[in-house]
Order: sequence, then C-alpha cells, then structure tokens
Amino acid sequence: MSIKPGTPLIQLLKYGVVGVMNTLITLFLIFLCKSVLGINPYVSNAIGYIAGLVNSFLWNRSWVFHAQGKITIQAIHFMVAFCVCYALQFLVVWLLNQSSFGEIEFNILGFVLSGYGIATLIGNVVYTISNFIYNRILTFK
Repeated sequence: MSIKPGTPLIQLLKYGVVGVMNTLITLFLIFLCKSVLGINPYVSNAIGYIAGLVNSFLWNRSWVFHAQGKITIQAIHFMVAFCVCYALQFLVVWLLNQSSFGEIEFNILGFVLSGYGIATLIGNVVYTISNFIYNRILTFK
C-alpha cells in the first residue's frame, strides 16, 4: 500500500511541518526583536506572529496544497480561517475552564500541568485540525 503525494494524510503531515517552522520563526523573531534589538515586547510579538502567518500562507499555498488561483483571494480566506479557528479554539479553552475541568492539576515529575494547560493543549489541537480542514476545503481548493 502506498500513499499518494496529494492525499489528505500527506498534506496534514506537511501542514504539521509548516506549523513547526512557523512556531520557530515566530519565537525567533520575538526573541530577536525584544531581547537583541530592544523593541517593545508587544510590537515584537506582533512582528513574530505576522512573520509566522506570512510564512504559513506561502508554504501552505505552494508546498502543502499546491494551490493555483488568485493569491489575494486566498490570502483573505487564509486570514478568515485564522480568525475563525482561533475563535473556535478560544471558545474550547474558555468552556473547558468554566467547568470543573479547569480545577484539574497534575504533577508529573515536578512539572505541574493545570486544567488550563490541558485545555490549552486541547484548544491547540482543535485549532490545528479545523484550520487544516478550512484551508484544504476553502482557501486552497
């Protein structure tokens, strides 16, 4: 059994690679701007996230989904996807923390993982999966 290059599984794996790249670029730029260049932390954060979003758009468009078509329309869809999926993950985290789930706390080898931390991880999974589906079906169809 072989997996073809354009299958959803291969696209999802590539999407994950791009996500790791985005995280590294975002964190590197935030550190560079704030700690090395002395730029305001909030401005540094915005620079890092904007660079991560631009990187994500370009790699997802060209490498993950091999999209053709109008780049402007795709960029707008991409930003809408980001906003919708971010709101969805925020809702998941908020709802979990409004329940008794928010009171959970695990101590694993001296590392405390709170209910909020677990809810954030769950929210991140929700964001990643919903954003992949949105972009695969709507943005880069």
